[in-house]
Amino acid sequence: MSVAARTLRFGAALALVAAAWLLAALPARAADPLFPLGSRLGLAPPPGIALSPTFPGFEDQLNHVYIRIVAMPDKAFAEIERTMTNDALKKQGMTVEKREPFPLASGSRGLLIVAQQEADAVRLRKWLLVAPVGDLTALISIEIPNEATDRYPEAAIRTALATTTARPSIPVEEQLQLVPFRFGDLGGMRVWRVLPGTAVQLTDGPKEEFDATTQSYLVISIGSGTPDPRDRENFARLALSGLPPLKDLRVTGSEPLRLGRQQGYEIRAEAKDPKTGVDIQIVQWLRFGTGAYVRLIGIGPKEGWSSAFMRFRTVRDAMEVR
Repeated sequence: MSVAARTLRFGAALALVAAAWLLAALPARAADPLFPLGSRLGLAPPPGIALSPTFPGFEDQLNHVYIRIVAMPDKAFAEIERTMTNDALKKQGMTVEKREPFPLASGSRGLLIVAQQEADAVRLRKWLLVAPVGDLTALISIEIPNEATDRYPEAAIRTALATTTARPSIPVEEQLQLVPFRFGDLGGMRVWRVLPGTAVQLTDGPKEEFDATTQSYLVISIGSGTPDPRDRENFARLALSGLPPLKDLRVTGSEPLRLGRQQGYEIRAEAKDPKTGVDIQIVQWLRFGTGAYVRLIGIGPKEGWSSAFMRFRTVRDAMEVR
């Protein structure tokens, strides 16, 4: 091998060593925050702790370690900081060890409390962080049995808490995982609101407040219990009475029908907006199951009702209960 070739090979080896040294010298990239299902708040948990499938937070089931996350309005921070005193925590069975200001990586500053607590004969070390995060107040609680504190040292806990952050919104697909329905087709409507475990509200207009005089709405909810087949009409009419205040409400059609493989009941009605007198159209479908029923109620202005009604039917016929 020539001298030039040996020189080139030696130079390449030095470059590789230098690159490896530089990479090793760089600080490790912080783990990305994880967000519990349906939560705008999240953090990067310590290794060994995963998202919980049962509550908004994280857990290590084997070692009984839990991180619980609660989101509150931004104005709550000052009140919690004022009232979460050592004496108040003592009444809840906690003995405060430390109480200090705590900076987050985002630049905001919260309050960190470290305490000891005994619950069900288990001694716990408890970390409580309350902090302003974006337009929210975050309340983070970490419970670690004393037997597991070596596995989760203080430095790891502080590093995780410092990553607490908020995302601007919850993706629609994630919101829909919070309700007991699967939607095959939203009929061109958008998700307006979600009530976890209970209901979904859809609309075909841009407004963020209820105004059935200018845009249509479809609300899908689930309820417990089912009426006797002979009482379905009365049950449906009673359910219709829970509408927002309307003027001159009048039922225009009422009949049993099958919805998919289940028995159902349809009621159509009309009314007027009490403020403007605008004509409002209404349809309600009930689908009866075993021990529960699904209610779909569509409401909107008479103008354009035919198009809205077809969208409601599209959603209804493509929807399944989980």
